[in-house]
Amino acid sequence: MSETARKFTLLPMLGHTKGKRSPVTCALKCDNACAGDVCNTSSNSYFRDIASATMSRRAALGLGAAGALAVALGSAVSSAEPASAAGLSKAAKEGFGNSKLQFTAIKPVDKAVDAFTVPEGFTWQPIIRWGDPLFNDSPEFDLNNQTAAAQARQFGYNNDYTDIVEIPGSKGRRAVLFTNHEYTNENIMVPAGYDPVETRAIGRAAHGLAVVELERKNTTKPWSYVKGAPLNRRYLSDTTYELTGPVAGSSLVKTVADPSGRAIKGTFGNCSGGTTPWGTILSGEENFNGYFVSAGTSASDKRYGLTAKPTARKWELDDPRFDTRNAGYENEANRFGWIVEVDPFDPTSTPKKRSAMGRFKHEGANVIVAESGHVVAYMGDDEKFDYLYKFVSKGKYVEGDRRNNMNLLSEGDLYVAKFTGNSPAAEITGTGALPADGAFDGTGEWLPLVVGGKSAVPGMSVEEVLVYTRLAADKVGPTKMDRCEDVQPSLHTGKVYVVCTNNSDRGTGTKEGATEVNPRTQNRDGHIVEITETGDQTSTLFNWTLLMVCGDPAQGDVTYFSGYPADKVSPISCPDNVAFDSVGNLWISTDGAPSGIGYNDGLFRVTLDGAERGRVEQFLSVPRDAETCGPVIHDDERTVFVSVQHPGEEGTFEAPHSFFPDYVPAGTTPAPGQVRAPRPSVVQVFRG
Repeated sequence: MSETARKFTLLPMLGHTKGKRSPVTCALKCDNACAGDVCNTSSNSYFRDIASATMSRRAALGLGAAGALAVALGSAVSSAEPASAAGLSKAAKEGFGNSKLQFTAIKPVDKAVDAFTVPEGFTWQPIIRWGDPLFNDSPEFDLNNQTAAAQARQFGYNNDYTDIVEIPGSKGRRAVLFTNHEYTNENIMVPAGYDPVETRAIGRAAHGLAVVELERKNTTKPWSYVKGAPLNRRYLSDTTYELTGPVAGSSLVKTVADPSGRAIKGTFGNCSGGTTPWGTILSGEENFNGYFVSAGTSASDKRYGLTAKPTARKWELDDPRFDTRNAGYENEANRFGWIVEVDPFDPTSTPKKRSAMGRFKHEGANVIVAESGHVVAYMGDDEKFDYLYKFVSKGKYVEGDRRNNMNLLSEGDLYVAKFTGNSPAAEITGTGALPADGAFDGTGEWLPLVVGGKSAVPGMSVEEVLVYTRLAADKVGPTKMDRCEDVQPSLHTGKVYVVCTNNSDRGTGTKEGATEVNPRTQNRDGHIVEITETGDQTSTLFNWTLLMVCGDPAQGDVTYFSGYPADKVSPISCPDNVAFDSVGNLWISTDGAPSGIGYNDGLFRVTLDGAERGRVEQFLSVPRDAETCGPVIHDDERTVFVSVQHPGEEGTFEAPHSFFPDYVPAGTTPAPGQVRAPRPSVVQVFRG
């Protein structure tokens, strides 16, 4: 492949990115979504109302023991004490000062620096890297002689959502690591001139999901992955997923290769996810549109960003299903855009695609058990001007009954959010400046799409609502958001945190301008919404406020950190994935880095309560061109985990931009398993 051919996909986003976000990432990760037409051209308006709802007593919410698994969840740690009538558990009230994980915030790292930076007193090392062998018959990674067959037996590329779940009875010495492999960048994976058919096959084999066993000597030691462990598994492009729920068997998802409409091959474009109270993992199919060629003329094609142009990876040259214009494959793209559920403890199980949760560009899904016993999942649609969703299960969670609980996401009600601000329109100026009442806040409503097994959208069947969820939502008038990415309920308080990464198109041309819940035009730094349901999590009404409006105050950005002094926070921009620690602090990983000169992305801790509410402290910084993903916080062990995606994205195989994580000096012979090239990796940071 010539350098010209390698670079042609970058051009649409050149000049449109801010900070350190690479145009290469835009091309390969989301098919240049920001450079194309906005998918949501509906005329939904934003309504303001001075009235505010009265908050009721907070429900007692918690993770539970996940039955016999006794799951130890890092990305959503439950409190030993449920939320009290005052709204906070004792641990959450004590806040960051009671955490065992104490550190001095690092300074931002310039975007040109190729280093993984941690606070003084901490060290880091990778747990597993792209290409590491997973099975006893897996070949060692050979950077210059890769094959698809080898990659299928090795750890995949661009790990995003991550969790580490303790294996019951192991006394903290064994666990499973789950991660998804979002996308690939063959420009830096294989040499120029590599066989194009094999290159495409390597890329397909590097997608999907992975489950890997970990071990350590004791809880004070770092983890290592176990090659050949019985729970190790790769989920590949030909792995069969069972479609469940109301869409299973529908004519909308049948193809010539699957006339049943129930057996789907592969999962692509997976981004964030969640871990359920019963110990399964959820993963969100996000930018699936970039894998398919389509006619691009129908309303659904346009609403989901499907076009007739060749894809960046050109898999349509190898498999007819990736071109939905081919006879018999018209519905293939409808089989993607779902929430995937995986049982990491059963390598013989069939992963599920949960159609009841709707089809859109899922960032992920995060589950909480309501006081009523129903399971509630919050989900963001990660595209400019798209929506926030909530799923409420029909069945109820039963402590200790894993068989029952593993079916809870197959049937239930689906809602989309409408936000109402409580400030006059004239006070929302688009600059990010606060209105007169000193807060961006208001009330909201969950608008029904499917309730009680029936469609709540006129003119659409349940199957149509769930396959064409974006079109269905357009009809009921929800609020257009600034790219809802991760959406996490706090298991301490029940409050829900909606991460809006950015939206540089807000207020430009004829596009919708600033609203109180999205208060900044050309919003390139993002913000975070805090939702408080009025009742338990199944309520259809809520109150909301903005936790923060992101940016770098030192560079003149108008910011808001819940009243905390802006000159005392670490600058933060483009929030993406979030997690909680054991005392209720919010941890934020970024994808895009602060504005202005640009810094490397990082991981940040935010205090949510008391005088320190809104305090942002940077814990780590990832290498050049990389994104911080999948934070897992084990603060009781003074350990933090992150997935490092696309290090050195702007380089080429021949001229790397990064040498993370091996950092082999030039002229030095690499140690066994090391290479002098960028490798996406899962990293652990610990005292030492």
